[in-house]
Amino acid sequence: MNSTATAVVSPDAIRDRFSRAMSAMYQAEVPQYETLLELVEQVNRETLDRDPALAERLADHDELNRLNVERHGAIRVGSAGELAMLRRLFAVMGMHPVGYYDLSEAGVPVHSTAFRPVDDAALARNPFRLFTSLLRLELIESAPLRERAAAILEARDIFTPGVRELIALAEAQGGLTDDQADRFVAEALETFRWHRDATVDLATYEALQAEHRLIADVVCFRGPHINHLTPRTLDIDEVQRRMPAAGMNPKAVIEGPPRRDCPILLRQTSFKALEEAVRFAGEDPGTHTARFGEIEQRGVALTAAGRALYDRLLTASREQTAGLDNAAHQRVLAEVFADFPDDEAELRRQGLAFFEYRLTDAGRAAGAVDERDLEALIEAGLVSARPITYEDFLPVSAAGIFQSNLGDGGGEAYAGNANREAFEAALGAPVADELALYAERERASREAVLAALAG
Repeated sequence: MNSTATAVVSPDAIRDRFSRAMSAMYQAEVPQYETLLELVEQVNRETLDRDPALAERLADHDELNRLNVERHGAIRVGSAGELAMLRRLFAVMGMHPVGYYDLSEAGVPVHSTAFRPVDDAALARNPFRLFTSLLRLELIESAPLRERAAAILEARDIFTPGVRELIALAEAQGGLTDDQADRFVAEALETFRWHRDATVDLATYEALQAEHRLIADVVCFRGPHINHLTPRTLDIDEVQRRMPAAGMNPKAVIEGPPRRDCPILLRQTSFKALEEAVRFAGEDPGTHTARFGEIEQRGVALTAAGRALYDRLLTASREQTAGLDNAAHQRVLAEVFADFPDDEAELRRQGLAFFEYRLTDAGRAAGAVDERDLEALIEAGLVSARPITYEDFLPVSAAGIFQSNLGDGGGEAYAGNANREAFEAALGAPVADELALYAERERASREAVLAALAG
């Protein structure tokens, strides 16, 4: 092994540097985001002070240390070439495409994946994720407009020459040295930076905006500016309640499941997108609305059976919650979701959620044990079951956030056009199945405790 190979920095370390640099950049670009971070940190601190049992549980589950570095971001790109190069860029940081999301279901002309770390150690180090959407030009009905958008995208390069060189270097030598990693972070950051100057004239922008605001956002700028970063809160309802007093305008309702004793999947809200000054080609002044501040509260990952029940109940709640304010929306949602067990043991017994199994102190001290039934071992105090945190996204919630921040605009024309094969072809790789990742983690932990107890 040569000296360069021995000196490479781990992808986890590069991801950690990148996520911190991205956060600093976004705070500088969007001052309200810094206010949001401060609010979330305050609510988290108060929640932990008020609930020592929760603090102890998070510490035991290796969740406390990563709470304040928990971030996800979101970007939107315009072409297969851009998406494929992003896959290579994120691979340098140990982030891989997980899940396929068809947002056309909610009238948004994109489909998406989440680039994220996948193994336990990487998630524990820094679970940074980037929800990445690819514009679907084929869904634009007007052929001239579609061709104009394609030509604009073809003419741009969202990557610096430096980051292209460093990606190739990382692939060739199996990683980056410390100095190369710092340069990589600086160069990669340029792809996600906000640019006040649009690449098109005002008339082109307005034509694309009339088709859908998101299309204008993707096509009319030099790159896929990061449109939000997301801290993780322990009490999303309290953050939503305090947003107005902190000078933020929250979206109407919190997306996802209702508040529960055993949180499931993901709940999301945001402050609404800011209207920002833009200079169009030809020096025409104007404004653009894209960047906002999102927060999330994460719960346990659900199995296929759990997801089916969740989807059924969410669908059942829709007609009843339409047009309601957040308080009424949450009340109705809680009533409908009374049919979803809110007890960890019951979620486990019914196979609705994923759990990781570990030996307790008593289990480690026990001699050989013949029992193979995990429930009996848990009952005997030899094995503990901890919920596996959901690391992914909900298509409807993601689309709800998009809609509330971009506004309506012809969305119904795009509904129901899933095309995973085309997305994977553009990506240049298959996307991992998130349910399979959780199932494998649960299976491996089960086998490990049973093997240890068998002696």
